[in-house]
Amino acid sequence: VDMASESVGGEILFATDDFFAPAENLIKSKSPSFREDEYTEFGKWMDGWETRRKRIPGHDWCLIKLGIQGIIRGFDVDISYFMGDYAPRISIQAANLEGDKAPEMPQRGVRTGAAATPAEFEAVAKLGSNDWNYLVPMTELKPGKPASSHNYFRVDSQQRWTHVRLNIFPDGGIARLRVYGCGQKDWTATDPKEPFDLAAIAHGGTCVGFSNAHFGHPNNMIGVGKARCMADGWETARRPDRPPVLENDENGSLLVPGCEWAVFRLAHPGVITQIEIDTTYFKGNSPDSCKLDGCVLTTQEEEDMIKQKWELPGHKWKPLLPVTKLSADKSHLFDSLTLELQDVITHVRFTITPDGGVSRLRLNGFPSSLCLLRPREKPMMRFSVKAGFRANL
Repeated sequence: VDMASESVGGEILFATDDFFAPAENLIKSKSPSFREDEYTEFGKWMDGWETRRKRIPGHDWCLIKLGIQGIIRGFDVDISYFMGDYAPRISIQAANLEGDKAPEMPQRGVRTGAAATPAEFEAVAKLGSNDWNYLVPMTELKPGKPASSHNYFRVDSQQRWTHVRLNIFPDGGIARLRVYGCGQKDWTATDPKEPFDLAAIAHGGTCVGFSNAHFGHPNNMIGVGKARCMADGWETARRPDRPPVLENDENGSLLVPGCEWAVFRLAHPGVITQIEIDTTYFKGNSPDSCKLDGCVLTTQEEEDMIKQKWELPGHKWKPLLPVTKLSADKSHLFDSLTLELQDVITHVRFTITPDGGVSRLRLNGFPSSLCLLRPREKPMMRFSVKAGFRANL
């Protein structure tokens, strides 16, 4: 996931200069575009961050607060369309600023044509970003095709990061900065009496397998906040094996031969107590029904299942939600069968019949410390749950 994207709450805190185009463009979720004949009062319109030609000592840089905080796996520094004015060199630093370590920064407002003020420089100095860890040392950028000029940098770090600093040397333009990684939540700081979304991508949940993602990836379902539109969900193609004439069974469910599915690794092993399935925006293309199953898998078992396209033996999966009818453009809230089964799980399989789209999947519950060395044995442990829920022994 792009941890810096505006779509997950990424935010530009500071930039030394935004003369031709503001740094906020760096974290737009859409790919950069080009308008050949468009100009602003400050110069050529560009879809990226572009500083003025520097005529004073130093270099330009900006600070980004990650919308999803966690482990960074790599960066994509995209200089598409910046053919004669891209930044020739960059470096990237990062920091983990928790709580009071991250003081409030002045609101940026409209920045085109502006440079950082003395007051903004004074405020940002409190963050000590000059001393942040280097994840990418000073490196030359290489331009490619005008519409596709990506520079990828792999990161080998297991630390949790909350902020990044992009340095450009000495000035110029960058179209997009993608900060790829996975969320990581500090579970030791959570309230054991409050349920959490154990599948949320911001907490570290991720899709590890799916049958079809023609119009939208399953990871969208566990994204940040409410879905913004139909494109911000999981949507499959129409199944080619659907019957010419559809019929219902005695329970009102469609009689169709196939289904679509997605498997998720939870951000933390735990007990799921409540399930939210949201089909908002899917008005003519929501599934007829769905079900949810869970299981416990070790890391090695997960790797094996990925190779086998998730042909998991039936006895491994345990039902969390039976086959349930869904309505279009609606949020559905269900109690999990976990309340009776009392099972800790690490993975879930979400199945829709026959096909269609879902905007959000929320799996609320309680994290648990679970030893995965002997996954076939039922763990003997106690869970702290909210009033009204039975303790698990």
